Amino acid sequence: MEIGKAIKQKKFESSQQKAMINILYTYNWLLDKTSTLFKDFDITQQQYNVLRILRGKSPQSVCVGEIKEVMLDKNPDLTRLCDRLVLKGFIERELNPDNRRQVLIKITKKGLGLLAAIDPIMRKETKFIFNLNDSESEKLSDLLDKIRG
Repeated sequence: MEIGKAIKQKKFESSQQKAMINILYTYNWLLDKTSTLFKDFDITQQQYNVLRILRGKSPQSVCVGEIKEVMLDKNPDLTRLCDRLVLKGFIERELNPDNRRQVLIKITKKGLGLLAAIDPIMRKETKFIFNLNDSESEKLSDLLDKIRG
């Protein structure tokens, strides 16, 4: 649905304003689409993001700073977020033997199992992205990169 119809607004100050509103609207639409999925697994989007990052680094452990660096949402309190994941058994913490001030995080088998359960549902729930062909997907990604400068 076109953004003007979705928000019942016919005119915009500029094409740039229309694009900005469309990005914000789409961001919130995507959050709504995925938040229910994560609630069903009793995790948040931020927790999923941490698990996804750790799966990509598995079987290695990763320092908290490295996780924060690549998180999609830069705002969460990563320590508390990790505390919750430890309590659920999805990650483990350990001190770096070479630097005892550094905490290392590692995904557990239970965490990998959770992601394996989420993956097919995520693919099903996000199939709308295939409304774009490969060329359109690349163009969209390039344009978003350009916005971020």
